[in-house]
Amino acid sequence: MRLFFTQLMQTFALFIISTKVMRKVFHLIIVLLVATQLFAQTTPSHDQRMQWWRNARFGMFIHWGDYAVPGGVYKGQQVGRGGEWIMNRAKIPVATYQQYARQFNPTKYDADAWVKTAKDAGMKYIVITAKHHDGFAMFKSNASKWNIVDATPYGKDILKPLAAACKKYGLKLGFYYSQAQDWNNPGGAAARKIATEGWPNPDSARIDAYTMEHSGHWDPAQTTASMSEYIDKVAVPQVKELLTNYGEVAVLWWDTPTNMTDEYAEKLQAVLALQPNIITNDRLKRPNFPGDYKTPEQKIPSPAELDGRDWETCMTMNGTWGYKSYDHKWKSTETLIRNLVDIASKNGNYLLNVGPDATGAFPEGSLTALKGIGQWMKVNGEAIYGTQGSPLPPLPWGRCTQKKKDNSTILYLHIFDWPADGKLHVPGIKEKVRNARLLAGGQTLSTSASADELIIDLPAQAPDKIATVVAVSL
Repeated sequence: MRLFFTQLMQTFALFIISTKVMRKVFHLIIVLLVATQLFAQTTPSHDQRMQWWRNARFGMFIHWGDYAVPGGVYKGQQVGRGGEWIMNRAKIPVATYQQYARQFNPTKYDADAWVKTAKDAGMKYIVITAKHHDGFAMFKSNASKWNIVDATPYGKDILKPLAAACKKYGLKLGFYYSQAQDWNNPGGAAARKIATEGWPNPDSARIDAYTMEHSGHWDPAQTTASMSEYIDKVAVPQVKELLTNYGEVAVLWWDTPTNMTDEYAEKLQAVLALQPNIITNDRLKRPNFPGDYKTPEQKIPSPAELDGRDWETCMTMNGTWGYKSYDHKWKSTETLIRNLVDIASKNGNYLLNVGPDATGAFPEGSLTALKGIGQWMKVNGEAIYGTQGSPLPPLPWGRCTQKKKDNSTILYLHIFDWPADGKLHVPGIKEKVRNARLLAGGQTLSTSASADELIIDLPAQAPDKIATVVAVSL
């Protein structure tokens, strides 16, 4: 009887203990479920992170660094594709190139004026070269003395006032960062370019033989560390600085994944957790790190080249990204506005570049173009911001963007070539037309239908010869 009682008590005790354990396990499961739900609610999805960018459609790229000092000229020679690539293209030794930093004193730099210029042009975000391939950081960095604060007479971080100005004027701020190529910090990669592409250097044959043997490097100072050391000691720490010291960072714009590995890319990708809302492009390391959007350069894709992914064309206003003293071949305001319209009509963004000079001033050619674009955007911005690509077949006279809300659609017809007979033929429209109006002045236009074609009666003269917009509500 005593044995039976003892066994009964042991069983009861085990039941009590197991019940407590189960309660703890159950409690832990509840905590994990709640935490998972909260994480899901606070971690933005891809579409949530991309929403502002898709609405923006238009941004400013800024290529600026100590390469503005030579302005594309080395030893009296105009360097082919100089600008921000002048060190590589001219094969300038590290010690020689670093002398330019001692002359870099941009006393005319005015972050407030820069951002206001972008805003007045109709731009919604700015992406600036925080560090280009020459490795020169435009911010105070503890990872390398090769930065604007420690290496120049200017001695000030230019990103902090830029971040403050963007916040003041309501523009998003992004940073371009060259994660792989770095021609000054030892261990950084160097894309191999033959010497004669830069200038007729008499030592071209010797230099080309050296770069062939040293993975594109032309100076022994560049290879005193490994790329792994460069990633760990320079790239990762600097990206942490950029994502920690300047408030909200909207975009991280990687560039040229020369010699990148998945291991290096994973280290840099991990740092992005410091900015949960950040978006990135597709240049960290292909193909395993596609980022949030594609980046065609200096070209607008044809409809056949688009695959449904978000995309952004980056493009110069003249022939160069970084400042060149002798490049005065400016694209016309008409070309730039029509580029913007064409890109928006294909569901893309336009990142238009400015290359400030060594004093910190925007070139006059850039200012003239930006002013012209801004005047057009003040009248027609409705047809760009927050729009989607065209639902219509190709239009011989221009482009189309659209906005959808509930059961209604507004088509924005951007007319490049004004019809001589005053009749605009718009194919592919079968829905009932509520009204049609000019964005410039708001004049209501009469319409008629013929089969699946809409015909709009236009004024004799185009209100805007570059691109007049007609808004058609369906």
